[in-house]
Amino acid sequence: MLTDDIKKKIEAEIEHHPDRRSAAVDAMLAVQNDLGWLSDDVLARIGEFLGMTAEELDSLATFYNRLYRKPVGKYVILVCDSVSCWIMGYNEIRDHLKATLGIRLGETTADGRFTLLPTQCLGACDKAPALMIGEELYTHLTPARLDEILAGLP
Repeated sequence: MLTDDIKKKIEAEIEHHPDRRSAAVDAMLAVQNDLGWLSDDVLARIGEFLGMTAEELDSLATFYNRLYRKPVGKYVILVCDSVSCWIMGYNEIRDHLKATLGIRLGETTADGRFTLLPTQCLGACDKAPALMIGEELYTHLTPARLDEILAGLP
């Protein structure tokens, strides 16, 4: 269900677009910020609100890697697997994260704290390897730096 607060946030996003449908991605992000992910039921409700079908929204949601169609952890770690990051140590970073967190790519830790996902490019090729946690970009990664970053999260 979309609460009145969520509906207000969607309406605020719609104001920045020429019509309701063109606000779909921003509306889904606004809802996801409150709910954590986008269930089928939530997509249907957003669709009703925007005048779209759940299928139309699903096609958008599955295209964008920052829209989550299943539950994710409190911290979503997006590990860049572009060619620059591969050359500069992606495998070591990925393997260290998998071992430290005890999960594979696409999984969430049992405590619900971390989800580990690959992403195509974070635009930090000159500072590779890189990853994002939430809105924070981390670059020039090493296993030791990863340990510091993870330990510093609340």
